[in-house]
Amino acid sequence: MLSLRRSLARLFIVLCAIAGASNAFAQSYPAKPIRIVVPYAAGGNSDVIARSLGAKLSENLGQPVIIDNRPGASGIIGSDVVAKAAPDGYTLLMISSGNLTTNPSLFAQLPYDTARDFTPISNVAYTTYLFGVHPSLPVHSVKDLIALAKAQPGKIDAATPGIGAGGHLALELFMSMSGTSFTEVHYKGAGPALSDTLSGQTKVIMDAMSTSLRHVRAGTLRALGQSGTTRSTLMPDVPTIAEAGLPGYEYSIYNALLGPAGMPRPIVDKLQAEVAKASRSPEVLEKFEQLGITVTASTSGELADFMKVETAKWAKIIQAAGIKPE
Repeated sequence: MLSLRRSLARLFIVLCAIAGASNAFAQSYPAKPIRIVVPYAAGGNSDVIARSLGAKLSENLGQPVIIDNRPGASGIIGSDVVAKAAPDGYTLLMISSGNLTTNPSLFAQLPYDTARDFTPISNVAYTTYLFGVHPSLPVHSVKDLIALAKAQPGKIDAATPGIGAGGHLALELFMSMSGTSFTEVHYKGAGPALSDTLSGQTKVIMDAMSTSLRHVRAGTLRALGQSGTTRSTLMPDVPTIAEAGLPGYEYSIYNALLGPAGMPRPIVDKLQAEVAKASRSPEVLEKFEQLGITVTASTSGELADFMKVETAKWAKIIQAAGIKPE
């Protein structure tokens, strides 16, 4: 009995020492630059959010926050970099909920386990999509596009940010609900996909309002509808896709911040608090509002729950659609 008590006492001392060291580390964190890996090309919605947030985090934390674009393979390349990084809070991942929650069902062999190899930090913000077409396409409404696509099945090229990305899922949902078919052209991020649509190389795109808005205003992209449940105050004259001809349609994309598995809880808590503080600062809020981005700044636990629910939901949708893992 005495031996057991001594063992328990030693264990308690060790645990207290570990907790003390962890808290001390959190207090001194960050002591060097933080890298946020964005697994897409520059210019897309996740990149815009990461850069806006990173600038404010750098200001508040007193250390540089570097945005590292690692595009390719539907977000897998950049995600793998973070999954294999040291869990010290200096390498983080900003990823869209599209790839985060669908890749486990779309790819048979990921180099990481999404549920096991990451630490959820915060669901930072969400945005809706603009359903846009190149002005050369002879359609001016969702109903027009549905009619043209049904008359020319598979003959209209549609750009996506990559397999499983939000823009891809939003388009798949549209095709499924409307009974249409486009020829999908998958890119390494929303930036290149939008660029080719603006040039006319592709004709249709589901793109985040944060990156499409200025092109619609400039007349280089024609907006047929918005993917949310209500019209955005930024574009009150553009109807929702549901009211424009496809009842029941709705799609929003979230952007989440994660780190490698095994991050110390005090670091996770500090990062979550700093993300909430930075994303709700007047400067960031104003910029996000101008781009149609809504701040959520969830807790780590809320993001973990979101990942479980959304991963299960999309697994069922992908299976029902007959989409085979690559």
